[in-house]
Amino acid sequence: LKKKYAFIIPMSIFFMVFYFTLPVLTSYTTFLNKPAIGSISWAWLFASAQFIMTWSLCMIYSKRAAKFDVMVEKIIQENKV
Repeated sequence: LKKKYAFIIPMSIFFMVFYFTLPVLTSYTTFLNKPAIGSISWAWLFASAQFIMTWSLCMIYSKRAAKFDVMVEKIIQENKV
């Protein structure tokens, strides 16, 4: 459980901070309204990055969850009576 929590807690905090940064910045600043590439603003780039981040975290978690499942099976086998 320690290894699982050591992975899940930081990833969850990162996700929440990254996710809520866009609405907070667009509500209280004008930084993201400036053009980044041609007529595409920083807000569009940040929103696109959120999709990429979500897919990436999903893939990372799926791979890590498979390792956690193996660890659980090993513990179950060791403690069977």
